[in-house]
Amino acid sequence: MAELHQINTGPGLTFDAWVDGPPGAPLVLLLHGFAESFDMWRAQLPALAAAGYRAVAPSQRGYSAGARPDPSDSANYQFDHLLADAMNVAAACGGADGRFHLVGHDWGGSIAWGIADRHPRRLASLTVLSRPHPNAFNRALELADGEQAKRSRHHWAFLEPDAGPRFLADHCRWLRERLTRSGVPPAAIAQYVAVLGNRPTIEAALAWYRARGAIRAPLGPIDVAVLYLWGDADDTVGRAAAEGTREFVRGPYRFEVLPGIGHFAADQAPDRVNALLLAHLAEHPV
Repeated sequence: MAELHQINTGPGLTFDAWVDGPPGAPLVLLLHGFAESFDMWRAQLPALAAAGYRAVAPSQRGYSAGARPDPSDSANYQFDHLLADAMNVAAACGGADGRFHLVGHDWGGSIAWGIADRHPRRLASLTVLSRPHPNAFNRALELADGEQAKRSRHHWAFLEPDAGPRFLADHCRWLRERLTRSGVPPAAIAQYVAVLGNRPTIEAALAWYRARGAIRAPLGPIDVAVLYLWGDADDTVGRAAAEGTREFVRGPYRFEVLPGIGHFAADQAPDRVNALLLAHLAEHPV
């Protein structure tokens, strides 16, 4: 059973984390996205532990009360800090020198792509849910049909100064309705609202967007074994960005389309995600 740990990586940076599996087992680091929390991995943690892995799902910068630098200064939430946090959590969990498996969804997927670009030798495998390679995403944004730009219009909305209060309005109505439309179970929605439904957390979560802007910096080709999962009902990532990701991976690559699944695959199809993830990890051991 997953246990809640506190992982300290430096002054003012103590991350809550769900941890499951035997100490010393191969590490699997799972990075959540927005607008969720580390609770999104509730189905993956026990499955990974049962397969003999040490699964660690941190509540990331700003989401953990003990790792929440002042969000009014977006420099505290620059992409490099988010990458460093993940690497430092991995180090604190026994992955200081050796390789580990990395899994990310949405924003966590963006961080995972960045780590794979900068630290490929540290990763035994990479699994990304929904979020395409940044170069494929940027290219899709520029297409004349405007489809990806329309899907991503919320990125610009999150940069507005009043985004936090609008998000919190009517007990996070926007989030609750969005997750409901996407087929996320009510219990999971309640967990995410419990984490994000307060001013300090939502302002810190939005600081990720404000620090980075709406356009992702390009990365190089990825030399890691990649499993990319995309639901063909994902309302934030279109087919052009998803299919275009293949061009930016030089390592072994598997692209799995999940029919009828939207942006929140770990919530909507946990058994399918687990099966694909465990097969990928077994094929690319540490």
